[in-house]
Amino acid sequence: MAKKTKKLKIVQTRSVIGRPKDQKLTIEALGLGRPNYSRVHNDTPQIRGMVRKVQHLVKVEEIEE
Repeated sequence: MAKKTKKLKIVQTRSVIGRPKDQKLTIEALGLGRPNYSRVHNDTPQIRGMVRKVQHLVKVEEIEE
């Protein structure tokens, strides 16, 4: 029986225009770039930290695969 891995679906909800450079780079590192873009990432402490940094710009859903 395979263990189900948790994943995070991250959707960018707001633009990075006028945001500090570190927030712009974090959005880029998450693979986003424009509002309504979304990506699915593994649920790791590193991804959670990046999401926390830009939590006001994104929406996060936990999904299982």
